[in-house]
Amino acid sequence: MSRPRPLLGTLLGLAALIAAALPAASASAAAVGGFPDGAPRGPAARPVVPVAQGALRGRAHGGGAQEFLGVPYAAAPVGENRLRAPQAPRRWNGVREAVEQAPACLQFSPFGLSDPSAVSEDCLYLDVYRPGRARAGARLPVILWIHGGAYSQGTGTQFGGRTMAELTGSLVISINYRLGQLGYLGLPELGRENALRSGSFGLMDQIQALRWTRENIAAFGGDPGNVTVSGQSAGSGSVCGLLAAPAAAGLFHRAVLQSGPCTLLRTPDGARAESEARAFAARAGCPDPAGVVACLRAASGPSLVDAARTHATSGPASGDGLLPRDPAAAISAGSWNKVPVLIGSTRSEARLFVALTQPGLTAAQYEAQVLAGYGAAGPEVLARYPVAAHGSPYLALSALMTDATFACETARTAQLFARQVPTFSYEFDDPDSPTLAGAQVPGLDESNAHSAELAYLHDFTMGERPLTSVQVALATRMKRYWGAFARHGVPAVAGQTPWPATGPGGTVLTLAPTGDRIGGAFEAEHQCGFWRDQPSRPL
Repeated sequence: MSRPRPLLGTLLGLAALIAAALPAASASAAAVGGFPDGAPRGPAARPVVPVAQGALRGRAHGGGAQEFLGVPYAAAPVGENRLRAPQAPRRWNGVREAVEQAPACLQFSPFGLSDPSAVSEDCLYLDVYRPGRARAGARLPVILWIHGGAYSQGTGTQFGGRTMAELTGSLVISINYRLGQLGYLGLPELGRENALRSGSFGLMDQIQALRWTRENIAAFGGDPGNVTVSGQSAGSGSVCGLLAAPAAAGLFHRAVLQSGPCTLLRTPDGARAESEARAFAARAGCPDPAGVVACLRAASGPSLVDAARTHATSGPASGDGLLPRDPAAAISAGSWNKVPVLIGSTRSEARLFVALTQPGLTAAQYEAQVLAGYGAAGPEVLARYPVAAHGSPYLALSALMTDATFACETARTAQLFARQVPTFSYEFDDPDSPTLAGAQVPGLDESNAHSAELAYLHDFTMGERPLTSVQVALATRMKRYWGAFARHGVPAVAGQTPWPATGPGGTVLTLAPTGDRIGGAFEAEHQCGFWRDQPSRPL
């Protein structure tokens, strides 16, 4: 029989509402090791670092990690720079104070910010976190973080890096990039204004941030020859784009993909991107191709956000000079920026999406949706995901959607990588993990859902509740794994469970509060044999 097609595209599209923000308190842990022998100790109270544009004065935290906040990596994309490729940041005289985070980029979805007014089109800034004992020339590994949010919302300022930096001896950079149609607009008229013939300005921003890193990170004590790009959800999709973008070649040396497999987050081709862009432009009051660019540059930011409410962006497009091919196709063909990869997902990704869209789902509604969505294959899907086996329609649909999308597509993407580069796969499994602040639905278990692992890796600012001591221990192990991967390209940590590379059998490390473990059968547990032949769907 023909395999069923993935169900409920509306659930996948819901990443536009939620994927950017995972709450949870920062996991505080004692700083340990990770520094070269003889590294200097004792931070200056107000450290000053010279960069190409001038000098930055950051701050230290209690003798631990130092931070440099609100650092411009590109010129403000406003006025005539709106809807253009990022320009070099301006120089400044004297010492620039770097102790306040910049606003988030204009938000095209209404979920995720604790202060919705703290937004601006002038948003191309980054934050740098370094160990307290780091100094120029230390050549510490660098981790550049790209936030998620379906390319439409979120901000790098929600993801602090002090704990990761101090614990692992790494430098952590968290960036903003343009969102929505200000970041991704496939109009040929815009593409003709840049050498890459592309309207994927958000992806160009990320490449610009990597170029800034290559030019400046040594002054902070980082190694420009050892940069890891890391992202979650649409941030992971952005990492897929960087892996496939010729313009990003040589700017990074390892990649981490969290809950955003390349075979799931497919890019629209040029024709689809242009069609979506034309519809958006018309909605924004700019229907005439002859004047569409000037019209969009003159429009107010709020009017563009309003126009996007019925014309959401699909993210970066492929088929131009920036992304000649869809990332999954490029990786499959071996035509990509080959680096070691760490990739994984959470145990119950879809719980978040189902909880927010169908909190009162009944058994009859669940069965009707499956039968309508899968046609002749519907009865087989219901037999594999019966309500009785999961305890509720909510959990049954969550399991179905988790398996059909994130879990099995993560396994599929990992196999594409593993045939070409060292690849390490994980599954996050904490049955008591915190959920997104503001996203809790009474009576529904949202643990292990999409974004759950972020609280364990970052000093996150939107915590639903603090981590317990057992969860802090898991968070510490995870940071050490990530830090070791950034340093050596292999997540090997003395005293922790050995993490073997992914092989043909799909080796996966389970990250759990009770102890990390290799074993089990990830693909069998998620019924990936059943879903293997399914066409990938865009998120």
